[in-house]
Amino acid sequence: MRRRGFTTWIVLGGVLVAAFVVTVTTLNLTLYSANGFVGSYLSALARHDVADALRTPGVTAPRNASRALLRSDAMAELSDIRFVSDSTTSTGAHRVTVSYRLGDTAGRSTFEVRRDGSHLGLFSAWRFAATPVSALHVTVDHAASFVANGLPENPTNGDGTYLVLTPAAITLSHASAYLTAAPTTVLVDDPGVVAPATVEVRASAAFVKAVQKQLDAQLASCVKQTVLQPTGCPMGQQIRDRVQDTPTWSMVKLPVVTIAAAGGIGNWAVPPTEGTAHLKVTVKSIFDGTVSVFDEDVPFSVAYAIMIAGDGSLQITAQY
Repeated sequence: MRRRGFTTWIVLGGVLVAAFVVTVTTLNLTLYSANGFVGSYLSALARHDVADALRTPGVTAPRNASRALLRSDAMAELSDIRFVSDSTTSTGAHRVTVSYRLGDTAGRSTFEVRRDGSHLGLFSAWRFAATPVSALHVTVDHAASFVANGLPENPTNGDGTYLVLTPAAITLSHASAYLTAAPTTVLVDDPGVVAPATVEVRASAAFVKAVQKQLDAQLASCVKQTVLQPTGCPMGQQIRDRVQDTPTWSMVKLPVVTIAAAGGIGNWAVPPTEGTAHLKVTVKSIFDGTVSVFDEDVPFSVAYAIMIAGDGSLQITAQY
């Protein structure tokens, strides 16, 4: 009877040992595998847990770039994470490839990881062989600021380098009183790289409308001047004959404003733009004394330099 009980305990012990071995093996093939390690890191990104992701072994962040985008509210929605492959390099490192979606954008990344000891002497420990922290180098053309995933940034001299956790999708744009840039999304899917991005800022419709309004008002005041050469105005007419009555100006075709960048932040220009005025005045010939009416269209051109001042006002200087 005792022998039977002893045998039962041996069998039970063997089953428990076998179950333990199977459990350890299974965990090393899943949770504590190279795939599992990368999956834990990606899970932190999906939760927008920046602190947890940065604590992952092998994640290092260079000091020569801004950490402004290493925050949860700057991260895109990471979902549909799928493991594609796991290959071993000649040095023993694992290259783990995953696919995913960042917002509406599909992407794929490969991470290099290697063994880093063990947990409790049983479970494999891992670390990134190459940090998954990447950088986004942003150049802002013709402005001093931009918006990244809803966060305003003001890089030095229109350029800035920002650290991001790979994978990252950063939507860049600009919107201010007179300037705009269409949103563009940059996918940073290669760990440890510097991805370039440019924010193309241009004059907004409000900018064009404001300058057009000022130009129209100026020309309206110009046509009220009863002289051949209105002061501070783009149009004028030289007449050799003697003027017999008051010159009368009217506007036939207003110049249509377009605005282009003029180099340097805050500097813009209205390129040479054609308009047409009309002058009517009675004149007397200095040769034979005959009297006639000068009643003709007078073409003219306008051009302006524009600076957006620090307080947001427009400083417009005529170039004619």
